[in-house]
Amino acid sequence: MNRKTLHKIPYGLYTITSRKNGKYNGQIANALFQVTSEPPTVAISINKKNLTYEYIKASKVFSASILCDHAPMVFIGTFGFKSGRDIDKFENIKYKLGKTKTPIITENCLGYLEAEVIDDLSVGTHSIFIGKVVDAEIMSEEKVMTYEYYHEIKGGKSPKNAPTYNGSVDEEIKKEVEKMEKYVCKVCGYVYDPEKGDPDNGIALGTKYVDLPDDWVCPVCGAGKVDFEKE
Repeated sequence: MNRKTLHKIPYGLYTITSRKNGKYNGQIANALFQVTSEPPTVAISINKKNLTYEYIKASKVFSASILCDHAPMVFIGTFGFKSGRDIDKFENIKYKLGKTKTPIITENCLGYLEAEVIDDLSVGTHSIFIGKVVDAEIMSEEKVMTYEYYHEIKGGKSPKNAPTYNGSVDEEIKKEVEKMEKYVCKVCGYVYDPEKGDPDNGIALGTKYVDLPDDWVCPVCGAGKVDFEKE
């Protein structure tokens, strides 16, 4: 079986947020789709180990903000590779409270959906939450951040708790990194590609890894240069 076939399924990229006991949390997700049009319902897939899963399970509400293609990697890294058990993900993040009192992220996003959970289905490591949409707005006409764009242009990776994570595929990527003299973050798997640089943090394309400033950090998880290796 060729697991790469699964990567051909078109995805978007979203921040899924929820609340519990007056606290907020959120994560990056790519598995969101419309189920019905009347009433409007959507479904999301969330890993049971994630704090966001606990919040949605408890509050029965969630929101999904649709990322635009210029969303910086540090923003994606905060919500995709760090845990709300360790940090406050909403510190210095622009958001508002929706009709269900769920936090709705308003920066780096072009629109959002807010939903009340009407059913959920356990599927191995993940749960699929089906939500009735109670509010939705378009905030801009910018381009959507697709999962392909995130991987191919931004150089992003899938965290281990993502439904699309595949360790064997990551090993193939690392072999390609070695051939192209790229460097891989040992913490989150982000690949620094000299041909792309790190424009979000002022690193021009064509900049070799050895020429990066000593205080440069991984744009996804914040790890230092010492946490990178040539695979």
